[in-house]
Amino acid sequence: MDQLRLDSLDVFAAIVRCGGFRAAALERGVSSSALSQTINALEEALGIRLLNRTTRSVAPTEAGQRLLQRLGPALTDIRLAVDDLNQLKENPSGTLRINAPGPAIDHLLCPAMFTFMDTYPDIKVELISEAAVIDIVEQGFDAGVRFGKQLAQDMIAVPLGPSLRYAIVASPDYIAKHGLPLTPNDLAGHNCIRRRFPGGTLVSWKFEKGGDALEVLPEGRLTVSSAHNELQAAVAGCGLAHVFEDYATPDLTNGRLMEVLKDWSPLLPSWYLYYPSKRHSSAAMRELVSFLRSYDWKLSRMSA
Repeated sequence: MDQLRLDSLDVFAAIVRCGGFRAAALERGVSSSALSQTINALEEALGIRLLNRTTRSVAPTEAGQRLLQRLGPALTDIRLAVDDLNQLKENPSGTLRINAPGPAIDHLLCPAMFTFMDTYPDIKVELISEAAVIDIVEQGFDAGVRFGKQLAQDMIAVPLGPSLRYAIVASPDYIAKHGLPLTPNDLAGHNCIRRRFPGGTLVSWKFEKGGDALEVLPEGRLTVSSAHNELQAAVAGCGLAHVFEDYATPDLTNGRLMEVLKDWSPLLPSWYLYYPSKRHSSAAMRELVSFLRSYDWKLSRMSA
């Protein structure tokens, strides 16, 4: 076997994780051709093809898949070993990759991370917005954010902020034209702005009052894929929107929107930051967890 460079294995894992040479090159701040040369050299050193490459896609071969299964934990161990050296330095350093749903990034993580990065200037933070539940270890993330009920048992969880609440909102003009719904059953006569998850499932609207719980699959002419667009449509008078209260607060305050069915809106658990319990955390990750445990979440809500 020809000489093998360890960094080329990291490049291989990054290309598969990112889904191609271009995305991996952007992530690493190098050219696609440089990564292609690295992979060519790696395949030549190993004497076997690792990637099937076409003009449209890149996918690991059977050999590449087998290598990745062993490579992921090994690369994590190497990175953690290097990160442990941060303990010998005055300021921890490294990159933290966090996967989280858009609302958690918008209203909690972004404001908190701005303060965290100011406190730890040698730590880089990468926030990736994703609604689907993924395997954060397999996808190369240091941590994720989800609701408590979505967490695996082998994860350590840190609560982020207070309980959440959905709000049903509409513009005053829409309510003036179509009337005020008094119960969730009244939504059948209204134009609801629907939202679809990336996997294709429509978001249902859940209600609770006096021990009675209802779940409604809304009907309406407009379907979007983000809470931002849903709120934008509500402000424009397109119908009723179902969004996290934090998204709607500015428009509710200035009168561009009004909330309906407020007494039917249940409290939800808070978001949780989670990370693997089976491996030692890097120095940067330990500082982040300590920071989040003591963070004043009222500051995030005021900054968002």
